[in-house]
Amino acid sequence: MADITTENIKELRERTQVSVMKCKEALTEADGDMEKAIKILEEKSEATAAKKSSRDLGAGVVSSYVHSNNTVAALVELQCETDFVARNEEFQKLAYEIAMHVAAMNPDYVSRNDVPEDQVTKQEEKFAEEFADKPDDIKENAIAGKLDNYFSKFVLLDQAYIKDDEKSISDLLHEATQTFGENVAIGDISRIETIS
Repeated sequence: MADITTENIKELRERTQVSVMKCKEALTEADGDMEKAIKILEEKSEATAAKKSSRDLGAGVVSSYVHSNNTVAALVELQCETDFVARNEEFQKLAYEIAMHVAAMNPDYVSRNDVPEDQVTKQEEKFAEEFADKPDDIKENAIAGKLDNYFSKFVLLDQAYIKDDEKSISDLLHEATQTFGENVAIGDISRIETIS
């Protein structure tokens, strides 16, 4: 069994923003392997988010970002369960970071559920035509991949985070749910850009 040092725990905490105790548990489970520990925390983050997703969101913050040239601005409503978390500096920073992302990436919708059904159906039909000559199992995976790519262009939760393209905005919310111990979700977004 690998020796887990305070430095290892501190490094994992800095990389993931997860509590010290959870970092120690993940490093122990991963036998000291930092990358494995990160994967373990990501998996637990998704499981935690799934469990807490049905909880009521009774609090939150609205954060704004205005680009330095004053031509683009964004507002984001980041929701949580309690005022205690809403007042947390890290929670408010996350809302600001997402607002910055919205200003940069200009998503049209927060989630796939917000995309009109006829738009989704039209794309599914288009992709099905592209792979019409492929076996069903290959066709199904190819269409799913094409849809993922399609949604990532204009659905906020599917977009790669501008500061770390290894994570999606959805991943950030899962991590926040694990960090704060509450259901965290994006309520609404708005973006304004001046006409050039």
